[in-house]
Amino acid sequence: MRTLDDKTLVVASHNAGKIREIRDLIGPLGFEAKSAADLNFVEPDETGTTFEENATIKALASAKASGLPALSDDSGLAIDALGGAPGVYTANWAEREDGSRDFAMAMQKVEDALQDKGASAPEKRTARFVSVLCLAWPDGHVELFRGEVEGHVVWPPRGDKGFGYDPVFQPLGYDTTFGEMSADEKHGWKPGDAQALSHRARAFKLFAETCLGAG
Repeated sequence: MRTLDDKTLVVASHNAGKIREIRDLIGPLGFEAKSAADLNFVEPDETGTTFEENATIKALASAKASGLPALSDDSGLAIDALGGAPGVYTANWAEREDGSRDFAMAMQKVEDALQDKGASAPEKRTARFVSVLCLAWPDGHVELFRGEVEGHVVWPPRGDKGFGYDPVFQPLGYDTTFGEMSADEKHGWKPGDAQALSHRARAFKLFAETCLGAG
């Protein structure tokens, strides 16, 4: 494992919600984050079929373009009744013909697909959010970290916090959705904490412990 010594890195994303969450997580560790959007980098085509492959594509593109270490996240919602869909295509379900993304539409697609499967009871709507972080260096070296959180899909959506599919995902053991949680509640982790809640925080905890020496 290679440790990260540089205190400036690129967040390899154009997703404002994702950039905000990653900045929230690395800020307490003393890092300055520039985003691929801030640097006007072209978004690479995500041609992978796994979260790991797509995270690597994004991180390497930003690392090589910037000459700095780059941290990417590829994440998605995997629903058991839908055979793991939308999975790596989570963002694609939100795409409109004009290229914009509409997650209200995407959540409705999920609900329609579940109803088509006769999945109305919570025990038939089990799902997990998955996040894979990739830390890449300009020389091509990469480190990967995977986090998952179990839960189920609710309807109708609840809460206006977070982003993406957060309003329809209720994590196991909680009576609120990610969309109803503050950022601190959703992540449930800061340096020194033993636990993390969200998929991204769990992946980030592994990243911080491995590459930053932070517990």
